[in-house]
Amino acid sequence: MNDAGRPTPAPQKLILLGRVTGAFGVRGDVKVESWTEPRAQIFRYQPWILRAPNGAERELRGARGRDTGKHVVATLPGCDDRDAAEALRGTEILVPRETLPPPAPGEYYWVDLEGLKVVTVEGVALGEVSHLLSTGANDVLVVRGERERMIPFVQPDYVTGVDFEAGTVTVDWDPDF
Repeated sequence: MNDAGRPTPAPQKLILLGRVTGAFGVRGDVKVESWTEPRAQIFRYQPWILRAPNGAERELRGARGRDTGKHVVATLPGCDDRDAAEALRGTEILVPRETLPPPAPGEYYWVDLEGLKVVTVEGVALGEVSHLLSTGANDVLVVRGERERMIPFVQPDYVTGVDFEAGTVTVDWDPDF
């Protein structure tokens, strides 16, 4: 509850979509490393939450840009010269989870899996999904319980089910491993 007696809203889930890598030109444009596919798709998801390297966050609306082939270049409201653009180097670009389209069947946003309980097919609780890692070969669930486990997110070999209603990920995994 907040001071007015109203429930405090749950913090919104944010998705990291990219980061500012530096200035582009002298008019305040910035180079963006985008993790969307295609890269310029990052401009479809707004507002942006800009998180500076020191952790300070601010909301930004109206970012526009283009993929030049070598870089994604963004024009940001209020960023009018090279110094202002360079000051944004290292800033992360996040968007609220609800701005993204629903995933296709059998696909998941990592942030939606975080916090789910992980149980084996035999019903043994292993802990909760802390986060996921990308290894190149496959994604990996990092499960924290009485100890940390790393389980390949390979369906149906190791991950046999994801049930958002029950809040669980079922895995075919030896609890002793």
